[in-house]
Amino acid sequence: MAMITSWIGKPLLVRWFSALTCAAILSLPTAKAHAQTRFYEASARELVGAPGSMIRSEPLTTAPAGAQAYRVLYRSVGMHGEPIAVSGVIIVPPGPVPAGGRPIVAWAHPTTGVVPHCAPSLAIFVFQQMAGLRQLIEHGAVVAATDYPGLGTAGSHPYLVGDSEARAVIDSVRAARSLAGVGGGNSFAVWGHSQGGQAALYTGLIAKTYAPELRLVGVAAAAPATSLVTLMGDDFKTSGGKNLTAMTLWSWSRVYGASIKKVVLPQAIPIVDRLANECIESIFDIVERRRTEKPLERTFLSAPDIATVEPWHSLAARNTPGVLEPQIPLFLAQGTNDNIVRPEVTRAYMQQQCKAGDKVAMMWVPGVGHGLVAYDSANAAVNWMMDRFAERLVPDDCGKLDPTTPAEATAQ
Repeated sequence: MAMITSWIGKPLLVRWFSALTCAAILSLPTAKAHAQTRFYEASARELVGAPGSMIRSEPLTTAPAGAQAYRVLYRSVGMHGEPIAVSGVIIVPPGPVPAGGRPIVAWAHPTTGVVPHCAPSLAIFVFQQMAGLRQLIEHGAVVAATDYPGLGTAGSHPYLVGDSEARAVIDSVRAARSLAGVGGGNSFAVWGHSQGGQAALYTGLIAKTYAPELRLVGVAAAAPATSLVTLMGDDFKTSGGKNLTAMTLWSWSRVYGASIKKVVLPQAIPIVDRLANECIESIFDIVERRRTEKPLERTFLSAPDIATVEPWHSLAARNTPGVLEPQIPLFLAQGTNDNIVRPEVTRAYMQQQCKAGDKVAMMWVPGVGHGLVAYDSANAAVNWMMDRFAERLVPDDCGKLDPTTPAEATAQ
């Protein structure tokens, strides 16, 4: 059965399955992926170069709204300072390049998996994954969409590792500027959902020092993964949460060397391995993952709260985003029916930013769960970002919402 989608609306097939899946999965489903090719491979010689410089690119078809699109492989920096290759997609709007260059929006995707063949750039319907893409193109923005390290390219994917995601995001902006004919300026915004929301926040934290030649005008995040200690303590209680906990444990055991045997029962480890090698790319994948995950309902963790067990507690704290500098405006969107990133977690993060003097635009989306919040807030997020490029007055909702009743708040 084909995925039925609208470029500016929501995926209709996802609506049919929303009760089963959308609150349980950190991703918009897409169609089955293309097979990996040598495009994603980089030799040691090819890795020599500045972060964000291009290794290779190839054109893609079916980009919306008259845009041109390219699959790219660019240089970045790994977790230990080593040179790595990262893949992604760059979308260029039609029309002449304006004076000062085109604005660039970095899209940070939600969870698609933790192994190389789960890269969004391999998906057949890659463009439908990007919330607000058509609107961004119509506003004349270049969109740089990283896969993150270890998705597409070889190596372990540092899942929910904030600094790693942020470097890949920022270097995708650099790569976009280096692509012939793009005409990208030095100003960019970042827009992400869930895992990508965490990536967006970390981009805000490191952009000034990591890429001083760029000007970050704003950070937009839908249901961002903020307090990982809280999320790890809560998520294993739901079906979708077990999926995410399994992927986190599997990834961190490889990128940090933390032993999952301290927190996962021996009989559950093969199931965790199988889940880690499955992608979230189509509705059929979600159903398949549900079957794979089912034994974890009976047998999974040996600790009642893995967020209290070391080194997992320290790793979760290390990858919890801190406070942005006050000069970086923030847009947050949160569904009131989200049981993955719960509303109170995002509310607490908003309050933290407000106390630090940040200007936060907060959009509560009534009745919406985790999987669709980026699509339901995309118009508002795009308009907010374009206002930041235009240097219009920054809206501030700090102190305007009753923090105890987010479910009663209305979308703005």
